[in-house]
Amino acid sequence: MRRTLVSAIFLLLGSMLAFGQSDAAKDARDLHQDRREIRHDRRDIRHDRRDIRQDARDLNKDRVERNAERRDIRHDEADIAKDRRETREDLRKGDKADAAKERADIARDRRDINQDRREVRAENRDMARDRGDIRHDRRGIRHDRRDIRHDRRDVRSDRRDLRQDRRDRD
Repeated sequence: MRRTLVSAIFLLLGSMLAFGQSDAAKDARDLHQDRREIRHDRRDIRHDRRDIRQDARDLNKDRVERNAERRDIRHDEADIAKDRRETREDLRKGDKADAAKERADIARDRRDINQDRREVRAENRDMARDRGDIRHDRRGIRHDRRDIRHDRRDVRSDRRDLRQDRRDRD
């Protein structure tokens, strides 16, 4: 009876120790998995930052295009002013045919100006949307970095606990 009781105790104790070791191995695997996830998260943040830099470059290219459209508008306005002067001069000379041609040029330049203004407004809207997207992405990276810091802190804490558990078992 005593022998069976002692053997049952040893069997129970052995199973508890074996269970504790498998739990420690599981904790080590979880710790390894957590560290891998942190590495992947950091890689994702690097990719996101690269995407933001590319988006900022694209935004600068859009600014250049918009400024070129504005320059075209100014040139077209100057052409209209020149055509108006020529129209007045032609009417003063009595040359109605040339005056009609100048009026046609003025109408064409006005259409160009209106088209350019529509394009500038559309580009301004797109640029504002892109700036908002970049701002949102930067904010997201800031939150992701904070989450990684918390995850790293948790991993360090888990590693400390794992070491402490190993020391306690020894």
